[in-house]
Amino acid sequence: MSVLDVFKPAPAIDEIQDPNLIKKKYKYWRIRTFYAMWAGYAFYYFTRKSFTFAMPLMQSELGLGKFELGLLGSILYLSYGASKFLSGMLGDRSNPRYFMSIGLILTGVFNIFFGMSSAFWAFALFWGLNGVFQGWGWPGCAKLLTHWYSQSERGRWWSMWNTSHNIGGSVIPLLVATCAVYYGWRMAMYIPGMICILAGLFVMNRLRDTPVSMGLPSIERFRGDEMHSGSTKKSGHLSPKELLFEYVIKNRYIWLLAAAYFLIYVIRTAVNDWSMVYLIEVKHYTMKEAGICLFWFEWGGLFGSLTAGWASDLLFGGRRNPINVIFTLGILALIFAFGVSDNSSVLLNAVYIFLFGFFIFGPQMLIGMAAAELSHKNATATATGFVGCFAYLGAAAAGAPLGAIAQTWGWDMYLMTLFICGVLGALILLPLWSIRSNPKEVAAPA
Repeated sequence: MSVLDVFKPAPAIDEIQDPNLIKKKYKYWRIRTFYAMWAGYAFYYFTRKSFTFAMPLMQSELGLGKFELGLLGSILYLSYGASKFLSGMLGDRSNPRYFMSIGLILTGVFNIFFGMSSAFWAFALFWGLNGVFQGWGWPGCAKLLTHWYSQSERGRWWSMWNTSHNIGGSVIPLLVATCAVYYGWRMAMYIPGMICILAGLFVMNRLRDTPVSMGLPSIERFRGDEMHSGSTKKSGHLSPKELLFEYVIKNRYIWLLAAAYFLIYVIRTAVNDWSMVYLIEVKHYTMKEAGICLFWFEWGGLFGSLTAGWASDLLFGGRRNPINVIFTLGILALIFAFGVSDNSSVLLNAVYIFLFGFFIFGPQMLIGMAAAELSHKNATATATGFVGCFAYLGAAAAGAPLGAIAQTWGWDMYLMTLFICGVLGALILLPLWSIRSNPKEVAAPA
């Protein structure tokens, strides 16, 4: 038996015939699957964001400059973005129980190795490897959300799962900052690393593969949702190459979503990474005042994710892109209001940051979900990984390039750039307004 055999999808077993037992098992496993992948992805943020909050002490203790620290951040974005696509292709043909949990364990290991290092090349190596295995978290979640929750309800479940981003993102600053202040920056890498190794073991214990591997019918059959599903075509004879090229590479909807994701992530990363500097330089805030404002970004994102998911299910019958367009228009209105406002009230600007999180995290979540639903059920992780790769290219573009724009032409041009990104994003998403599932899938004979 090869080491890689552990990643093979669990085989289908004979289907349970007792309807009451099927209902009981589905209820149990849907809840267990949800809390396990929610917790697992929240812990991925512990090892993804640990360095961000250890940076100030690393700068003072090791003499690293802003360029070197920024380069480490770019290495993570680029390695993570590439990994989301490559691991997405692997994830569609893997057991998420092991794929997700082992990835989480390895991010913990490389955080610990990073903390043990002192040379810049070692920092770059281990942070790049961390980015590679960070990409193992998303594919498992995309596969599980598609196989255990049907399209008519998926927006609600996906939005609740998406809050793991916000909870993980809001807890990690408190944990890392405490470790860094009292025990030094190395401990700020060790502690999240050790926590994620333990969390990986927990996820491995809790998760399983698809319903058919548990003797259950597909989620569409169980919920009578086959007519609304974008996965009606049997794909037993489709090879991984056919799934990749026919349902991802040659899929014009996926390319539109990828382009929109790039632009949304420019805005998301810009607000997340540059707002502290903006508020200090333009609004003349103290570090504490700027930090209070930025704290509300993740909480706005939490409520925005929930609202977007429920609205796409209940108001638009499972169509995701009307909400993507509406929320992107909300981002445009905010950028304009934020730019023209001369008010230096901490409360007002905290409200702005909260609303940025609210409107940004709607399309941040739903574009990935739309990619899963506009592809093929057996290529969901590949499709979401593909658009996710473009998202993190956008995140990288929000680093040095956007910083250069702000430094050379000022903050007004910075905001104008974000506004243009929002306009282009909305225009790209508009043609997808009425599309629910891949027409190639729905029209295909079962």
